[in-house]
Formats: sequence, C-alpha cells, structure tokens
Amino acid sequence: MKILVTGGAGFIGSAVVRLAVARGHQVVNLDALTYAACLANVAEAAQSSLYAFEQADIRDRAALNRVFDTHKPDAVMHLAAESHVDRSIDGPGDFVETNITGTYQMLEAARKYWTAAGKPEAFRFHHISTDEVYGSLPADPAVMFTEDTAYDPRSPYSASKAASDHLVRAWAETYGLPVVLTNCSNNYGPYHFPEKLIPVVILNALAGKPLPIYGDGSNVRDWLYVEDHADALLLVVQKGALGRSYNIGGENERSNLELVQTLCSILDQKRPRADGKSYKDQITFVTDRPGHDARYAIDPSRIRDELGWRPSVTVEEGLERTVQWYLDNEAWWRALQDRDGVGQRLGTGK
Repeated sequence: MKILVTGGAGFIGSAVVRLAVARGHQVVNLDALTYAACLANVAEAAQSSLYAFEQADIRDRAALNRVFDTHKPDAVMHLAAESHVDRSIDGPGDFVETNITGTYQMLEAARKYWTAAGKPEAFRFHHISTDEVYGSLPADPAVMFTEDTAYDPRSPYSASKAASDHLVRAWAETYGLPVVLTNCSNNYGPYHFPEKLIPVVILNALAGKPLPIYGDGSNVRDWLYVEDHADALLLVVQKGALGRSYNIGGENERSNLELVQTLCSILDQKRPRADGKSYKDQITFVTDRPGHDARYAIDPSRIRDELGWRPSVTVEEGLERTVQWYLDNEAWWRALQDRDGVGQRLGTGK
C-alpha cells in the first residue's frame, strides 16, 4: 500500500511513518515543517527506498493537487494539525486555519484525485483526531467516551478538531468519499515534542527546574503509548469499516499528579539527583489553565471487538521506555528547546 501521511515529521505522524516503512508500505510524508516538526524523527525511515518527502502546507491546494498527482496514493492518513491546547488559547487563529481550513483543502484534493481515478473502492481517507472533541467526563470510572458520545469541545484546539471531524463526515455523506475516523487519548513516548507534559517534566527534572502541575493535579487522562497508537492507525486504515469511527485508548487512566510522581520515581532510579533527594521535591503546583477538562477516558470496545486491537504497553512500561529514550537522546531534545515558545508558560488566557 502507498500511504500519504500528512504531518509525518510530527510526533504521532513520525511514529506512523516509521512503522509503515518497517512493515513494507510505501510512504509519502507531507509536512510543512512548522515549529513542532523534526525530520530527525524519520531519519531511519528516510534511508529506505519506500520513503518520499514532500514539504507542503495542507492549506495550499495547488501543492496538494501536485502531491496527489505525482505519488498516486492508495490511502491518506491525515495527522497534520496544530495540537497544543495551551497554544490554542494564546493563538486560536492558527488552529482554525490549519485544523479546519487545512482539512477542507485535504478533503477537496483527495476528492478530486479519487474522482479522477474512477473512484476506486479501495481508497481510504483516514482522519486522525482526538478524544478532546467529546469534552470533559465526571470522576465516575464507569463513564467513558464511546463513538456515540456527543461532541462538547471546550478549548479552541478541541473545537477546531471537532469541526474537522464534522467536515470529514460531511464529505463522506455528500460526496461519497470513502473515509474512516479515529479519536485517540493522550499520546506519549519517544520524539514527543518538549512542550507537552511528560517531556516537560523529564527535562525540567534533569535541569533542576520546577515540575509544573496545573491546579491540584487531579485532572485525569488515559495515556496511550505512541507506537501502540501507530499500530492501531495502520490497522484501521487497512481493515476499518468504511464510514466507521474508532476510539483508540491506552486503557491507562492516571491523574496528572500520579503521572508526574511516577516519572519522578523512574528518574530517581535511572538518574539520581546529586543531593540524593527525590525529584518529587521539584513538583510545583501552578495556576490552572482556562477550561481545563477534568477527565478523559475511552471505551475501546469497538476497535477491540471489530478489529481485535488492544494496547500492548502499560503506562508504567511506556513511561520507563520514554524516560530512557530522553536520557539517551539529549542531542535531539536540546536542538528543539530554542524553538518559539518552548519552555515558556503558555495558555494562561491573559
């Protein structure tokens, strides 16, 4: 299969690219190389004859038409998006432009290509989204997001992703474009851009800086190891039912405070502080961000029952792998720390 992956130099996109090439798929990586992209993420895959790279913006329709006509993909995996909630609070316009307008341009370019090719039945447009479109859950562990949960986005980021989901479904209903959709829980793992919670905690701990936790740390997330997510995405694009939506979760709910304490314990073992104290002493509670959702949790029954997929990595295993990866790859993360906004407090709403 030849797959056009948008955002393939980003965190999740690069995991998809690496795994797809390793499994023998041809991959065209389309990425605008904005602040969170890094071609080092796909350096190994780029050595393969199965890999091609196109630097293009998903809002540029002419560039998209050229990429489709040149490479003639069998499927699209659309991951390119602005994804940092804090940045969406400070600058929502970029999220509207990329996540909504960009998805519209991708859909139209894909529809033009698919129509010109005679509407092949095997073609798929796989839209990758987030569980944040569903809003916030109560603390009751029996209440979880399903594919039928009503949309209730609370941030500019989640609202822009919800809008893109609706566009994809509209193009399927109106034009017959063959689509599949997935909504995932919080990802973590190697190559995670160092403005998100887990890499911030790891790198601040190593630098002797405070470990910031929003509010009282009680916000709960379901954590999904990024390589597990890539595996699920490749399964859905190949085996997912046409027009179907699948929620992908890690089955690993943790509060932010529990998560940070676990990271500190791992670091205490792998890279002890010179003074012999625990990294937990660096934990600092900071003012919460506006509209901070209390809890996300995914019911993964559909993808488990219909496609036989379950995550293979527990959060404890995944966090240990992630910490070790950052310890072993200092050159990668140091090169990214000088980029715009990295290391600064964003999303205060001021």
